[in-house]
Amino acid sequence: MRLKIFPAIVVIALLSCRTQAPSGDDGRIELTLVQVNDVYEIAPLEAGNSGGMARVAALKKREQQKNPNTLLVMAGDFLSPSVYGSLRYEGKRIRGRQMVDAMNAAGFDLVCFGNHEFDITEAELQERIEESGFTWISANAFHKTGDSIHPFENKRTRTAFPRYVFRNFTDADGTRARIGLISVVLPSNPAEYVQYADPVKTFIETYTQVKDSCDAIVALTHLAVADDRRLAEAIPELAIILGGHEHDMRFVKENGVFITKAHANAKSAFVVQLTLDTRKHRVSASPSLVYLDRSIPEDSLSNLTVQKWVKVAADNYASAGFSPDAIVPFPGDSLEGRELYTRHGATNLTDLVARAMLFAAPAAEASVFNTGSIRVDDILYKPISQYDILRTLPFGGGLRELELKGSLLKNVLDAGYANRGSGGWLQYGNIRRSGESWLVKEQPLDTGRSYRIVVPDFLVTGKETNLGFFNESNPGITTISPVQTDTSSLMSDIRLAIIRYLEVKRS
Repeated sequence: MRLKIFPAIVVIALLSCRTQAPSGDDGRIELTLVQVNDVYEIAPLEAGNSGGMARVAALKKREQQKNPNTLLVMAGDFLSPSVYGSLRYEGKRIRGRQMVDAMNAAGFDLVCFGNHEFDITEAELQERIEESGFTWISANAFHKTGDSIHPFENKRTRTAFPRYVFRNFTDADGTRARIGLISVVLPSNPAEYVQYADPVKTFIETYTQVKDSCDAIVALTHLAVADDRRLAEAIPELAIILGGHEHDMRFVKENGVFITKAHANAKSAFVVQLTLDTRKHRVSASPSLVYLDRSIPEDSLSNLTVQKWVKVAADNYASAGFSPDAIVPFPGDSLEGRELYTRHGATNLTDLVARAMLFAAPAAEASVFNTGSIRVDDILYKPISQYDILRTLPFGGGLRELELKGSLLKNVLDAGYANRGSGGWLQYGNIRRSGESWLVKEQPLDTGRSYRIVVPDFLVTGKETNLGFFNESNPGITTISPVQTDTSSLMSDIRLAIIRYLEVKRS
């Protein structure tokens, strides 16, 4: 049989992946899947109105009260990027520890890798894995150590990451069912300790191996939606695809299969009701989007964990001269920080950063910065707090003012322009591209003269993509300002410069 369409749900005839229903039950069982994805913040955002792990925990408990057969899953991207990553606790960089702690408290059951899980070091990721109270699944991302490639492993529990998992369920009248979950991630972060296999091909191969061992298969993915569609086209028997990566919520039906991706930072969650008919070998999926706003109360026990880390962060910020809860004056309604836009062109957020840099260095003719320093990958809505600025540029870092030859400036701008789509894509203040040429303060760039510009200190380390030549030892740099560490100087932290610029602009 093929698929039949009924009002509000899609019913998929499963020709395989089945168990034998015992006599005496009705052969029907309902399961609930609660899904979030791309979560970088443990506390609510937007003045407490949206998101927060304590609300995720409350939603799971609410659904569990309705149906004990409930799973809470994370469709990738939760360890990084986060403003907490560069903060310190117990002598170490936090690097996602706060998120694992909050997810343990919230009762997560299953997670998959997102591409940003590999932003942190191999040792840091291993620590986070061993702190996890939930199960990781990975069919196509493997641990590379020297010439050896093998599954990632929770060494504390001596458990290798499976390519798939089965979960067994029983309802009140004795109906039993088994579902399988397969997970894949897009290979977009080439960390040295990770080996990727093709996600779509690997998923299809894994599905073929396990489809006869359960009643339904759920895809837990962190892919571009185009690849999720490819999976649905290839396997119309999938119960549902629970995905991540895009951040701005997707609800798609492809070839009869629902593809769900909630808003980033747990601003929403998908609650999926799966109804399995184990006798007719059918499963129906009914997803609904739930906004995690003030209508969802915060779970008190989970909130204790969240507040512990909020205090850790606040102590770190205070020592650096920030007041996270303070509202920053901003004349517009929102700031566009999604990578889809910031890594391909300018937005009002990138323009703000460039102007603030010039404010901090008034003698500079132009400002240049790498878009990879912006890691919020989201839209910031008013009211905007100092914390929003902190999480937008979680790595912070000081500013350097330098004199450099016009020929070097042109080489830097050309290399940055070639980095379109990556974090090495450069943004500018008082610079723009005109055809194949560059203008500085609306005048053609003169390779024979020198320019005074301001840049983040990272940009002049030579560590940015295709910009290895741009470092302090380059003879094209004639002078460079010293590193500032005094928080009274706006040059000490790019985020201080943005906050002060907005405050002065209002006055």
